[in-house]
Amino acid sequence: MQPLSSGERSAWQMTSVVDGYAEIDGIRLKLSHPHTSPAQWIGQREILTQLLACWVMLDDSDLPLTPRLIGSPGIGKTQLAIAAAQTSQRPLYIYQCTADTRPEDLLITPVLAQDGKIAYHASPLVTAMLCGGVCVLDEGNRMNEKSWASLAPLFDQRRYVESIVAGISIPAHREFRAAVTMNQDESTFEIPDYILSRLQPTLPVGFPNKQDEMSILQYHLPFAEPEMLAMTVEFLQNAHELKLDFSPRDGINLLRFALKRMAQDSDHPLSRDVAWREALERCLGEDAVDLEALAERQRRTLGGDNVPLGLGDFFFDAGDPLHPDCDDDEEDDQLE
Repeated sequence: MQPLSSGERSAWQMTSVVDGYAEIDGIRLKLSHPHTSPAQWIGQREILTQLLACWVMLDDSDLPLTPRLIGSPGIGKTQLAIAAAQTSQRPLYIYQCTADTRPEDLLITPVLAQDGKIAYHASPLVTAMLCGGVCVLDEGNRMNEKSWASLAPLFDQRRYVESIVAGISIPAHREFRAAVTMNQDESTFEIPDYILSRLQPTLPVGFPNKQDEMSILQYHLPFAEPEMLAMTVEFLQNAHELKLDFSPRDGINLLRFALKRMAQDSDHPLSRDVAWREALERCLGEDAVDLEALAERQRRTLGGDNVPLGLGDFFFDAGDPLHPDCDDDEEDDQLE
């Protein structure tokens, strides 16, 4: 690790980290455990290189960037961040953001200890700050603005947070790094601009190509038959071409269920085609059977073939003589 600057040394004189606990200004914090599950990032090496570049520090006065990893659910954004943390050889901590996440959940939570006293537990984020690790704020755009506001001083040049619950300020270790994953769907909050300006750059994570998708499924399901893998990859690639959001995670779950159904009854096993078709319907819905029809319906739902509606369309049918645009239609017919 690189040496601390003079300002960081003065802050860290008030901080000590020993055996799973940290003490700041006389307040003892119990630290969270790091995430230790192995992860492998398959394909798309450029996006991994870009993420690692965000965490490079060029000078003592330089600061790391906190990027946004955006993409469809199940595409591997969290897996990418885990792989980057392992590559950088820093301990990893993951915080799952939700709509009801509070500032104290993000920072320090008071807990009633066995002796009846209040104990303070540091979140994965604060633990990463104190230990010089990587924190992944997973699905960050599910979190409300009040919680994001508590992190504003962490992701600019100040590099600290304030816990009102514990009454302390917590400086970030020089080796602390962070990334935020964000899903591109409708069940999310709008993040304010003053926070977005701190979460830069934006790194889009796309769908894998055919070869990489096959490698991903083989990595997670090494016991799967080649024919089943090929059927699943072909389905996913068709979905990607049609701009449908079926992800590698969907393919893994689909294939797992199909394989379990085939192995369920050794005396009368289901055929590959029957098991795979059943798994497709149960995991992704009956609409997934015909991808082209599903894509066409979604395109129409998004307004591909819709005529813009006027105010009168909400109150009258198109052929109603009371429709305010009815006279205009008649005039057009006369002109023709």
